[in-house]
Amino acid sequence: MDSPVANTAVLTGSMSDKSSVQTTTESNPKQFNVEEVTNIIKETVEATITDTVYSHTKVPEWNSTIVDNCLKRLKDMNSNFKYVVTCVIMQKNGAGFYAGSSVYWDNSHDGSANYRFENKSLYAIVSVFGLSIN
Repeated sequence: MDSPVANTAVLTGSMSDKSSVQTTTESNPKQFNVEEVTNIIKETVEATITDTVYSHTKVPEWNSTIVDNCLKRLKDMNSNFKYVVTCVIMQKNGAGFYAGSSVYWDNSHDGSANYRFENKSLYAIVSVFGLSIN
C-alpha cells in the first residue's frame, strides 16, 4: 500500500464556473470513482433545489436533505468507503465565497468530488470525501 499523501483542494472564483476539484477516477471498487460520485451529488442537488427560491427558513431542510440523500446513495454504491459530505447553500446576492480543504490520505484509493450548483436565487456547493476502509 502506498504511503498516505497530503492533498489540498480549493474552490474559489466565479460561482458561474462549474469546474470542480477531483481526484481518482478508476472503476475499481476499492478506488474512489469521481465521475460516479459527482453524478450522485448532481442528481441529489438538482432533485432538491432546482426550482426553489432562496428562503433562509428552508435552507436547513434543503441542506439536510442533500447531505443525507447523498450519503445514503454513496453507501449503497460502495460500502468500501467512509464518506464525509458537506453542503453550503447561500443566497445569490453578489457576495464572494472561498472554501478550502486539506486531507492526509492514500491517493491510490481515497478521493474527493465537488459539485457547484446555481439557480436564479441561490448557490450550493457540495463536497464528498471518500476514505477507503479496506
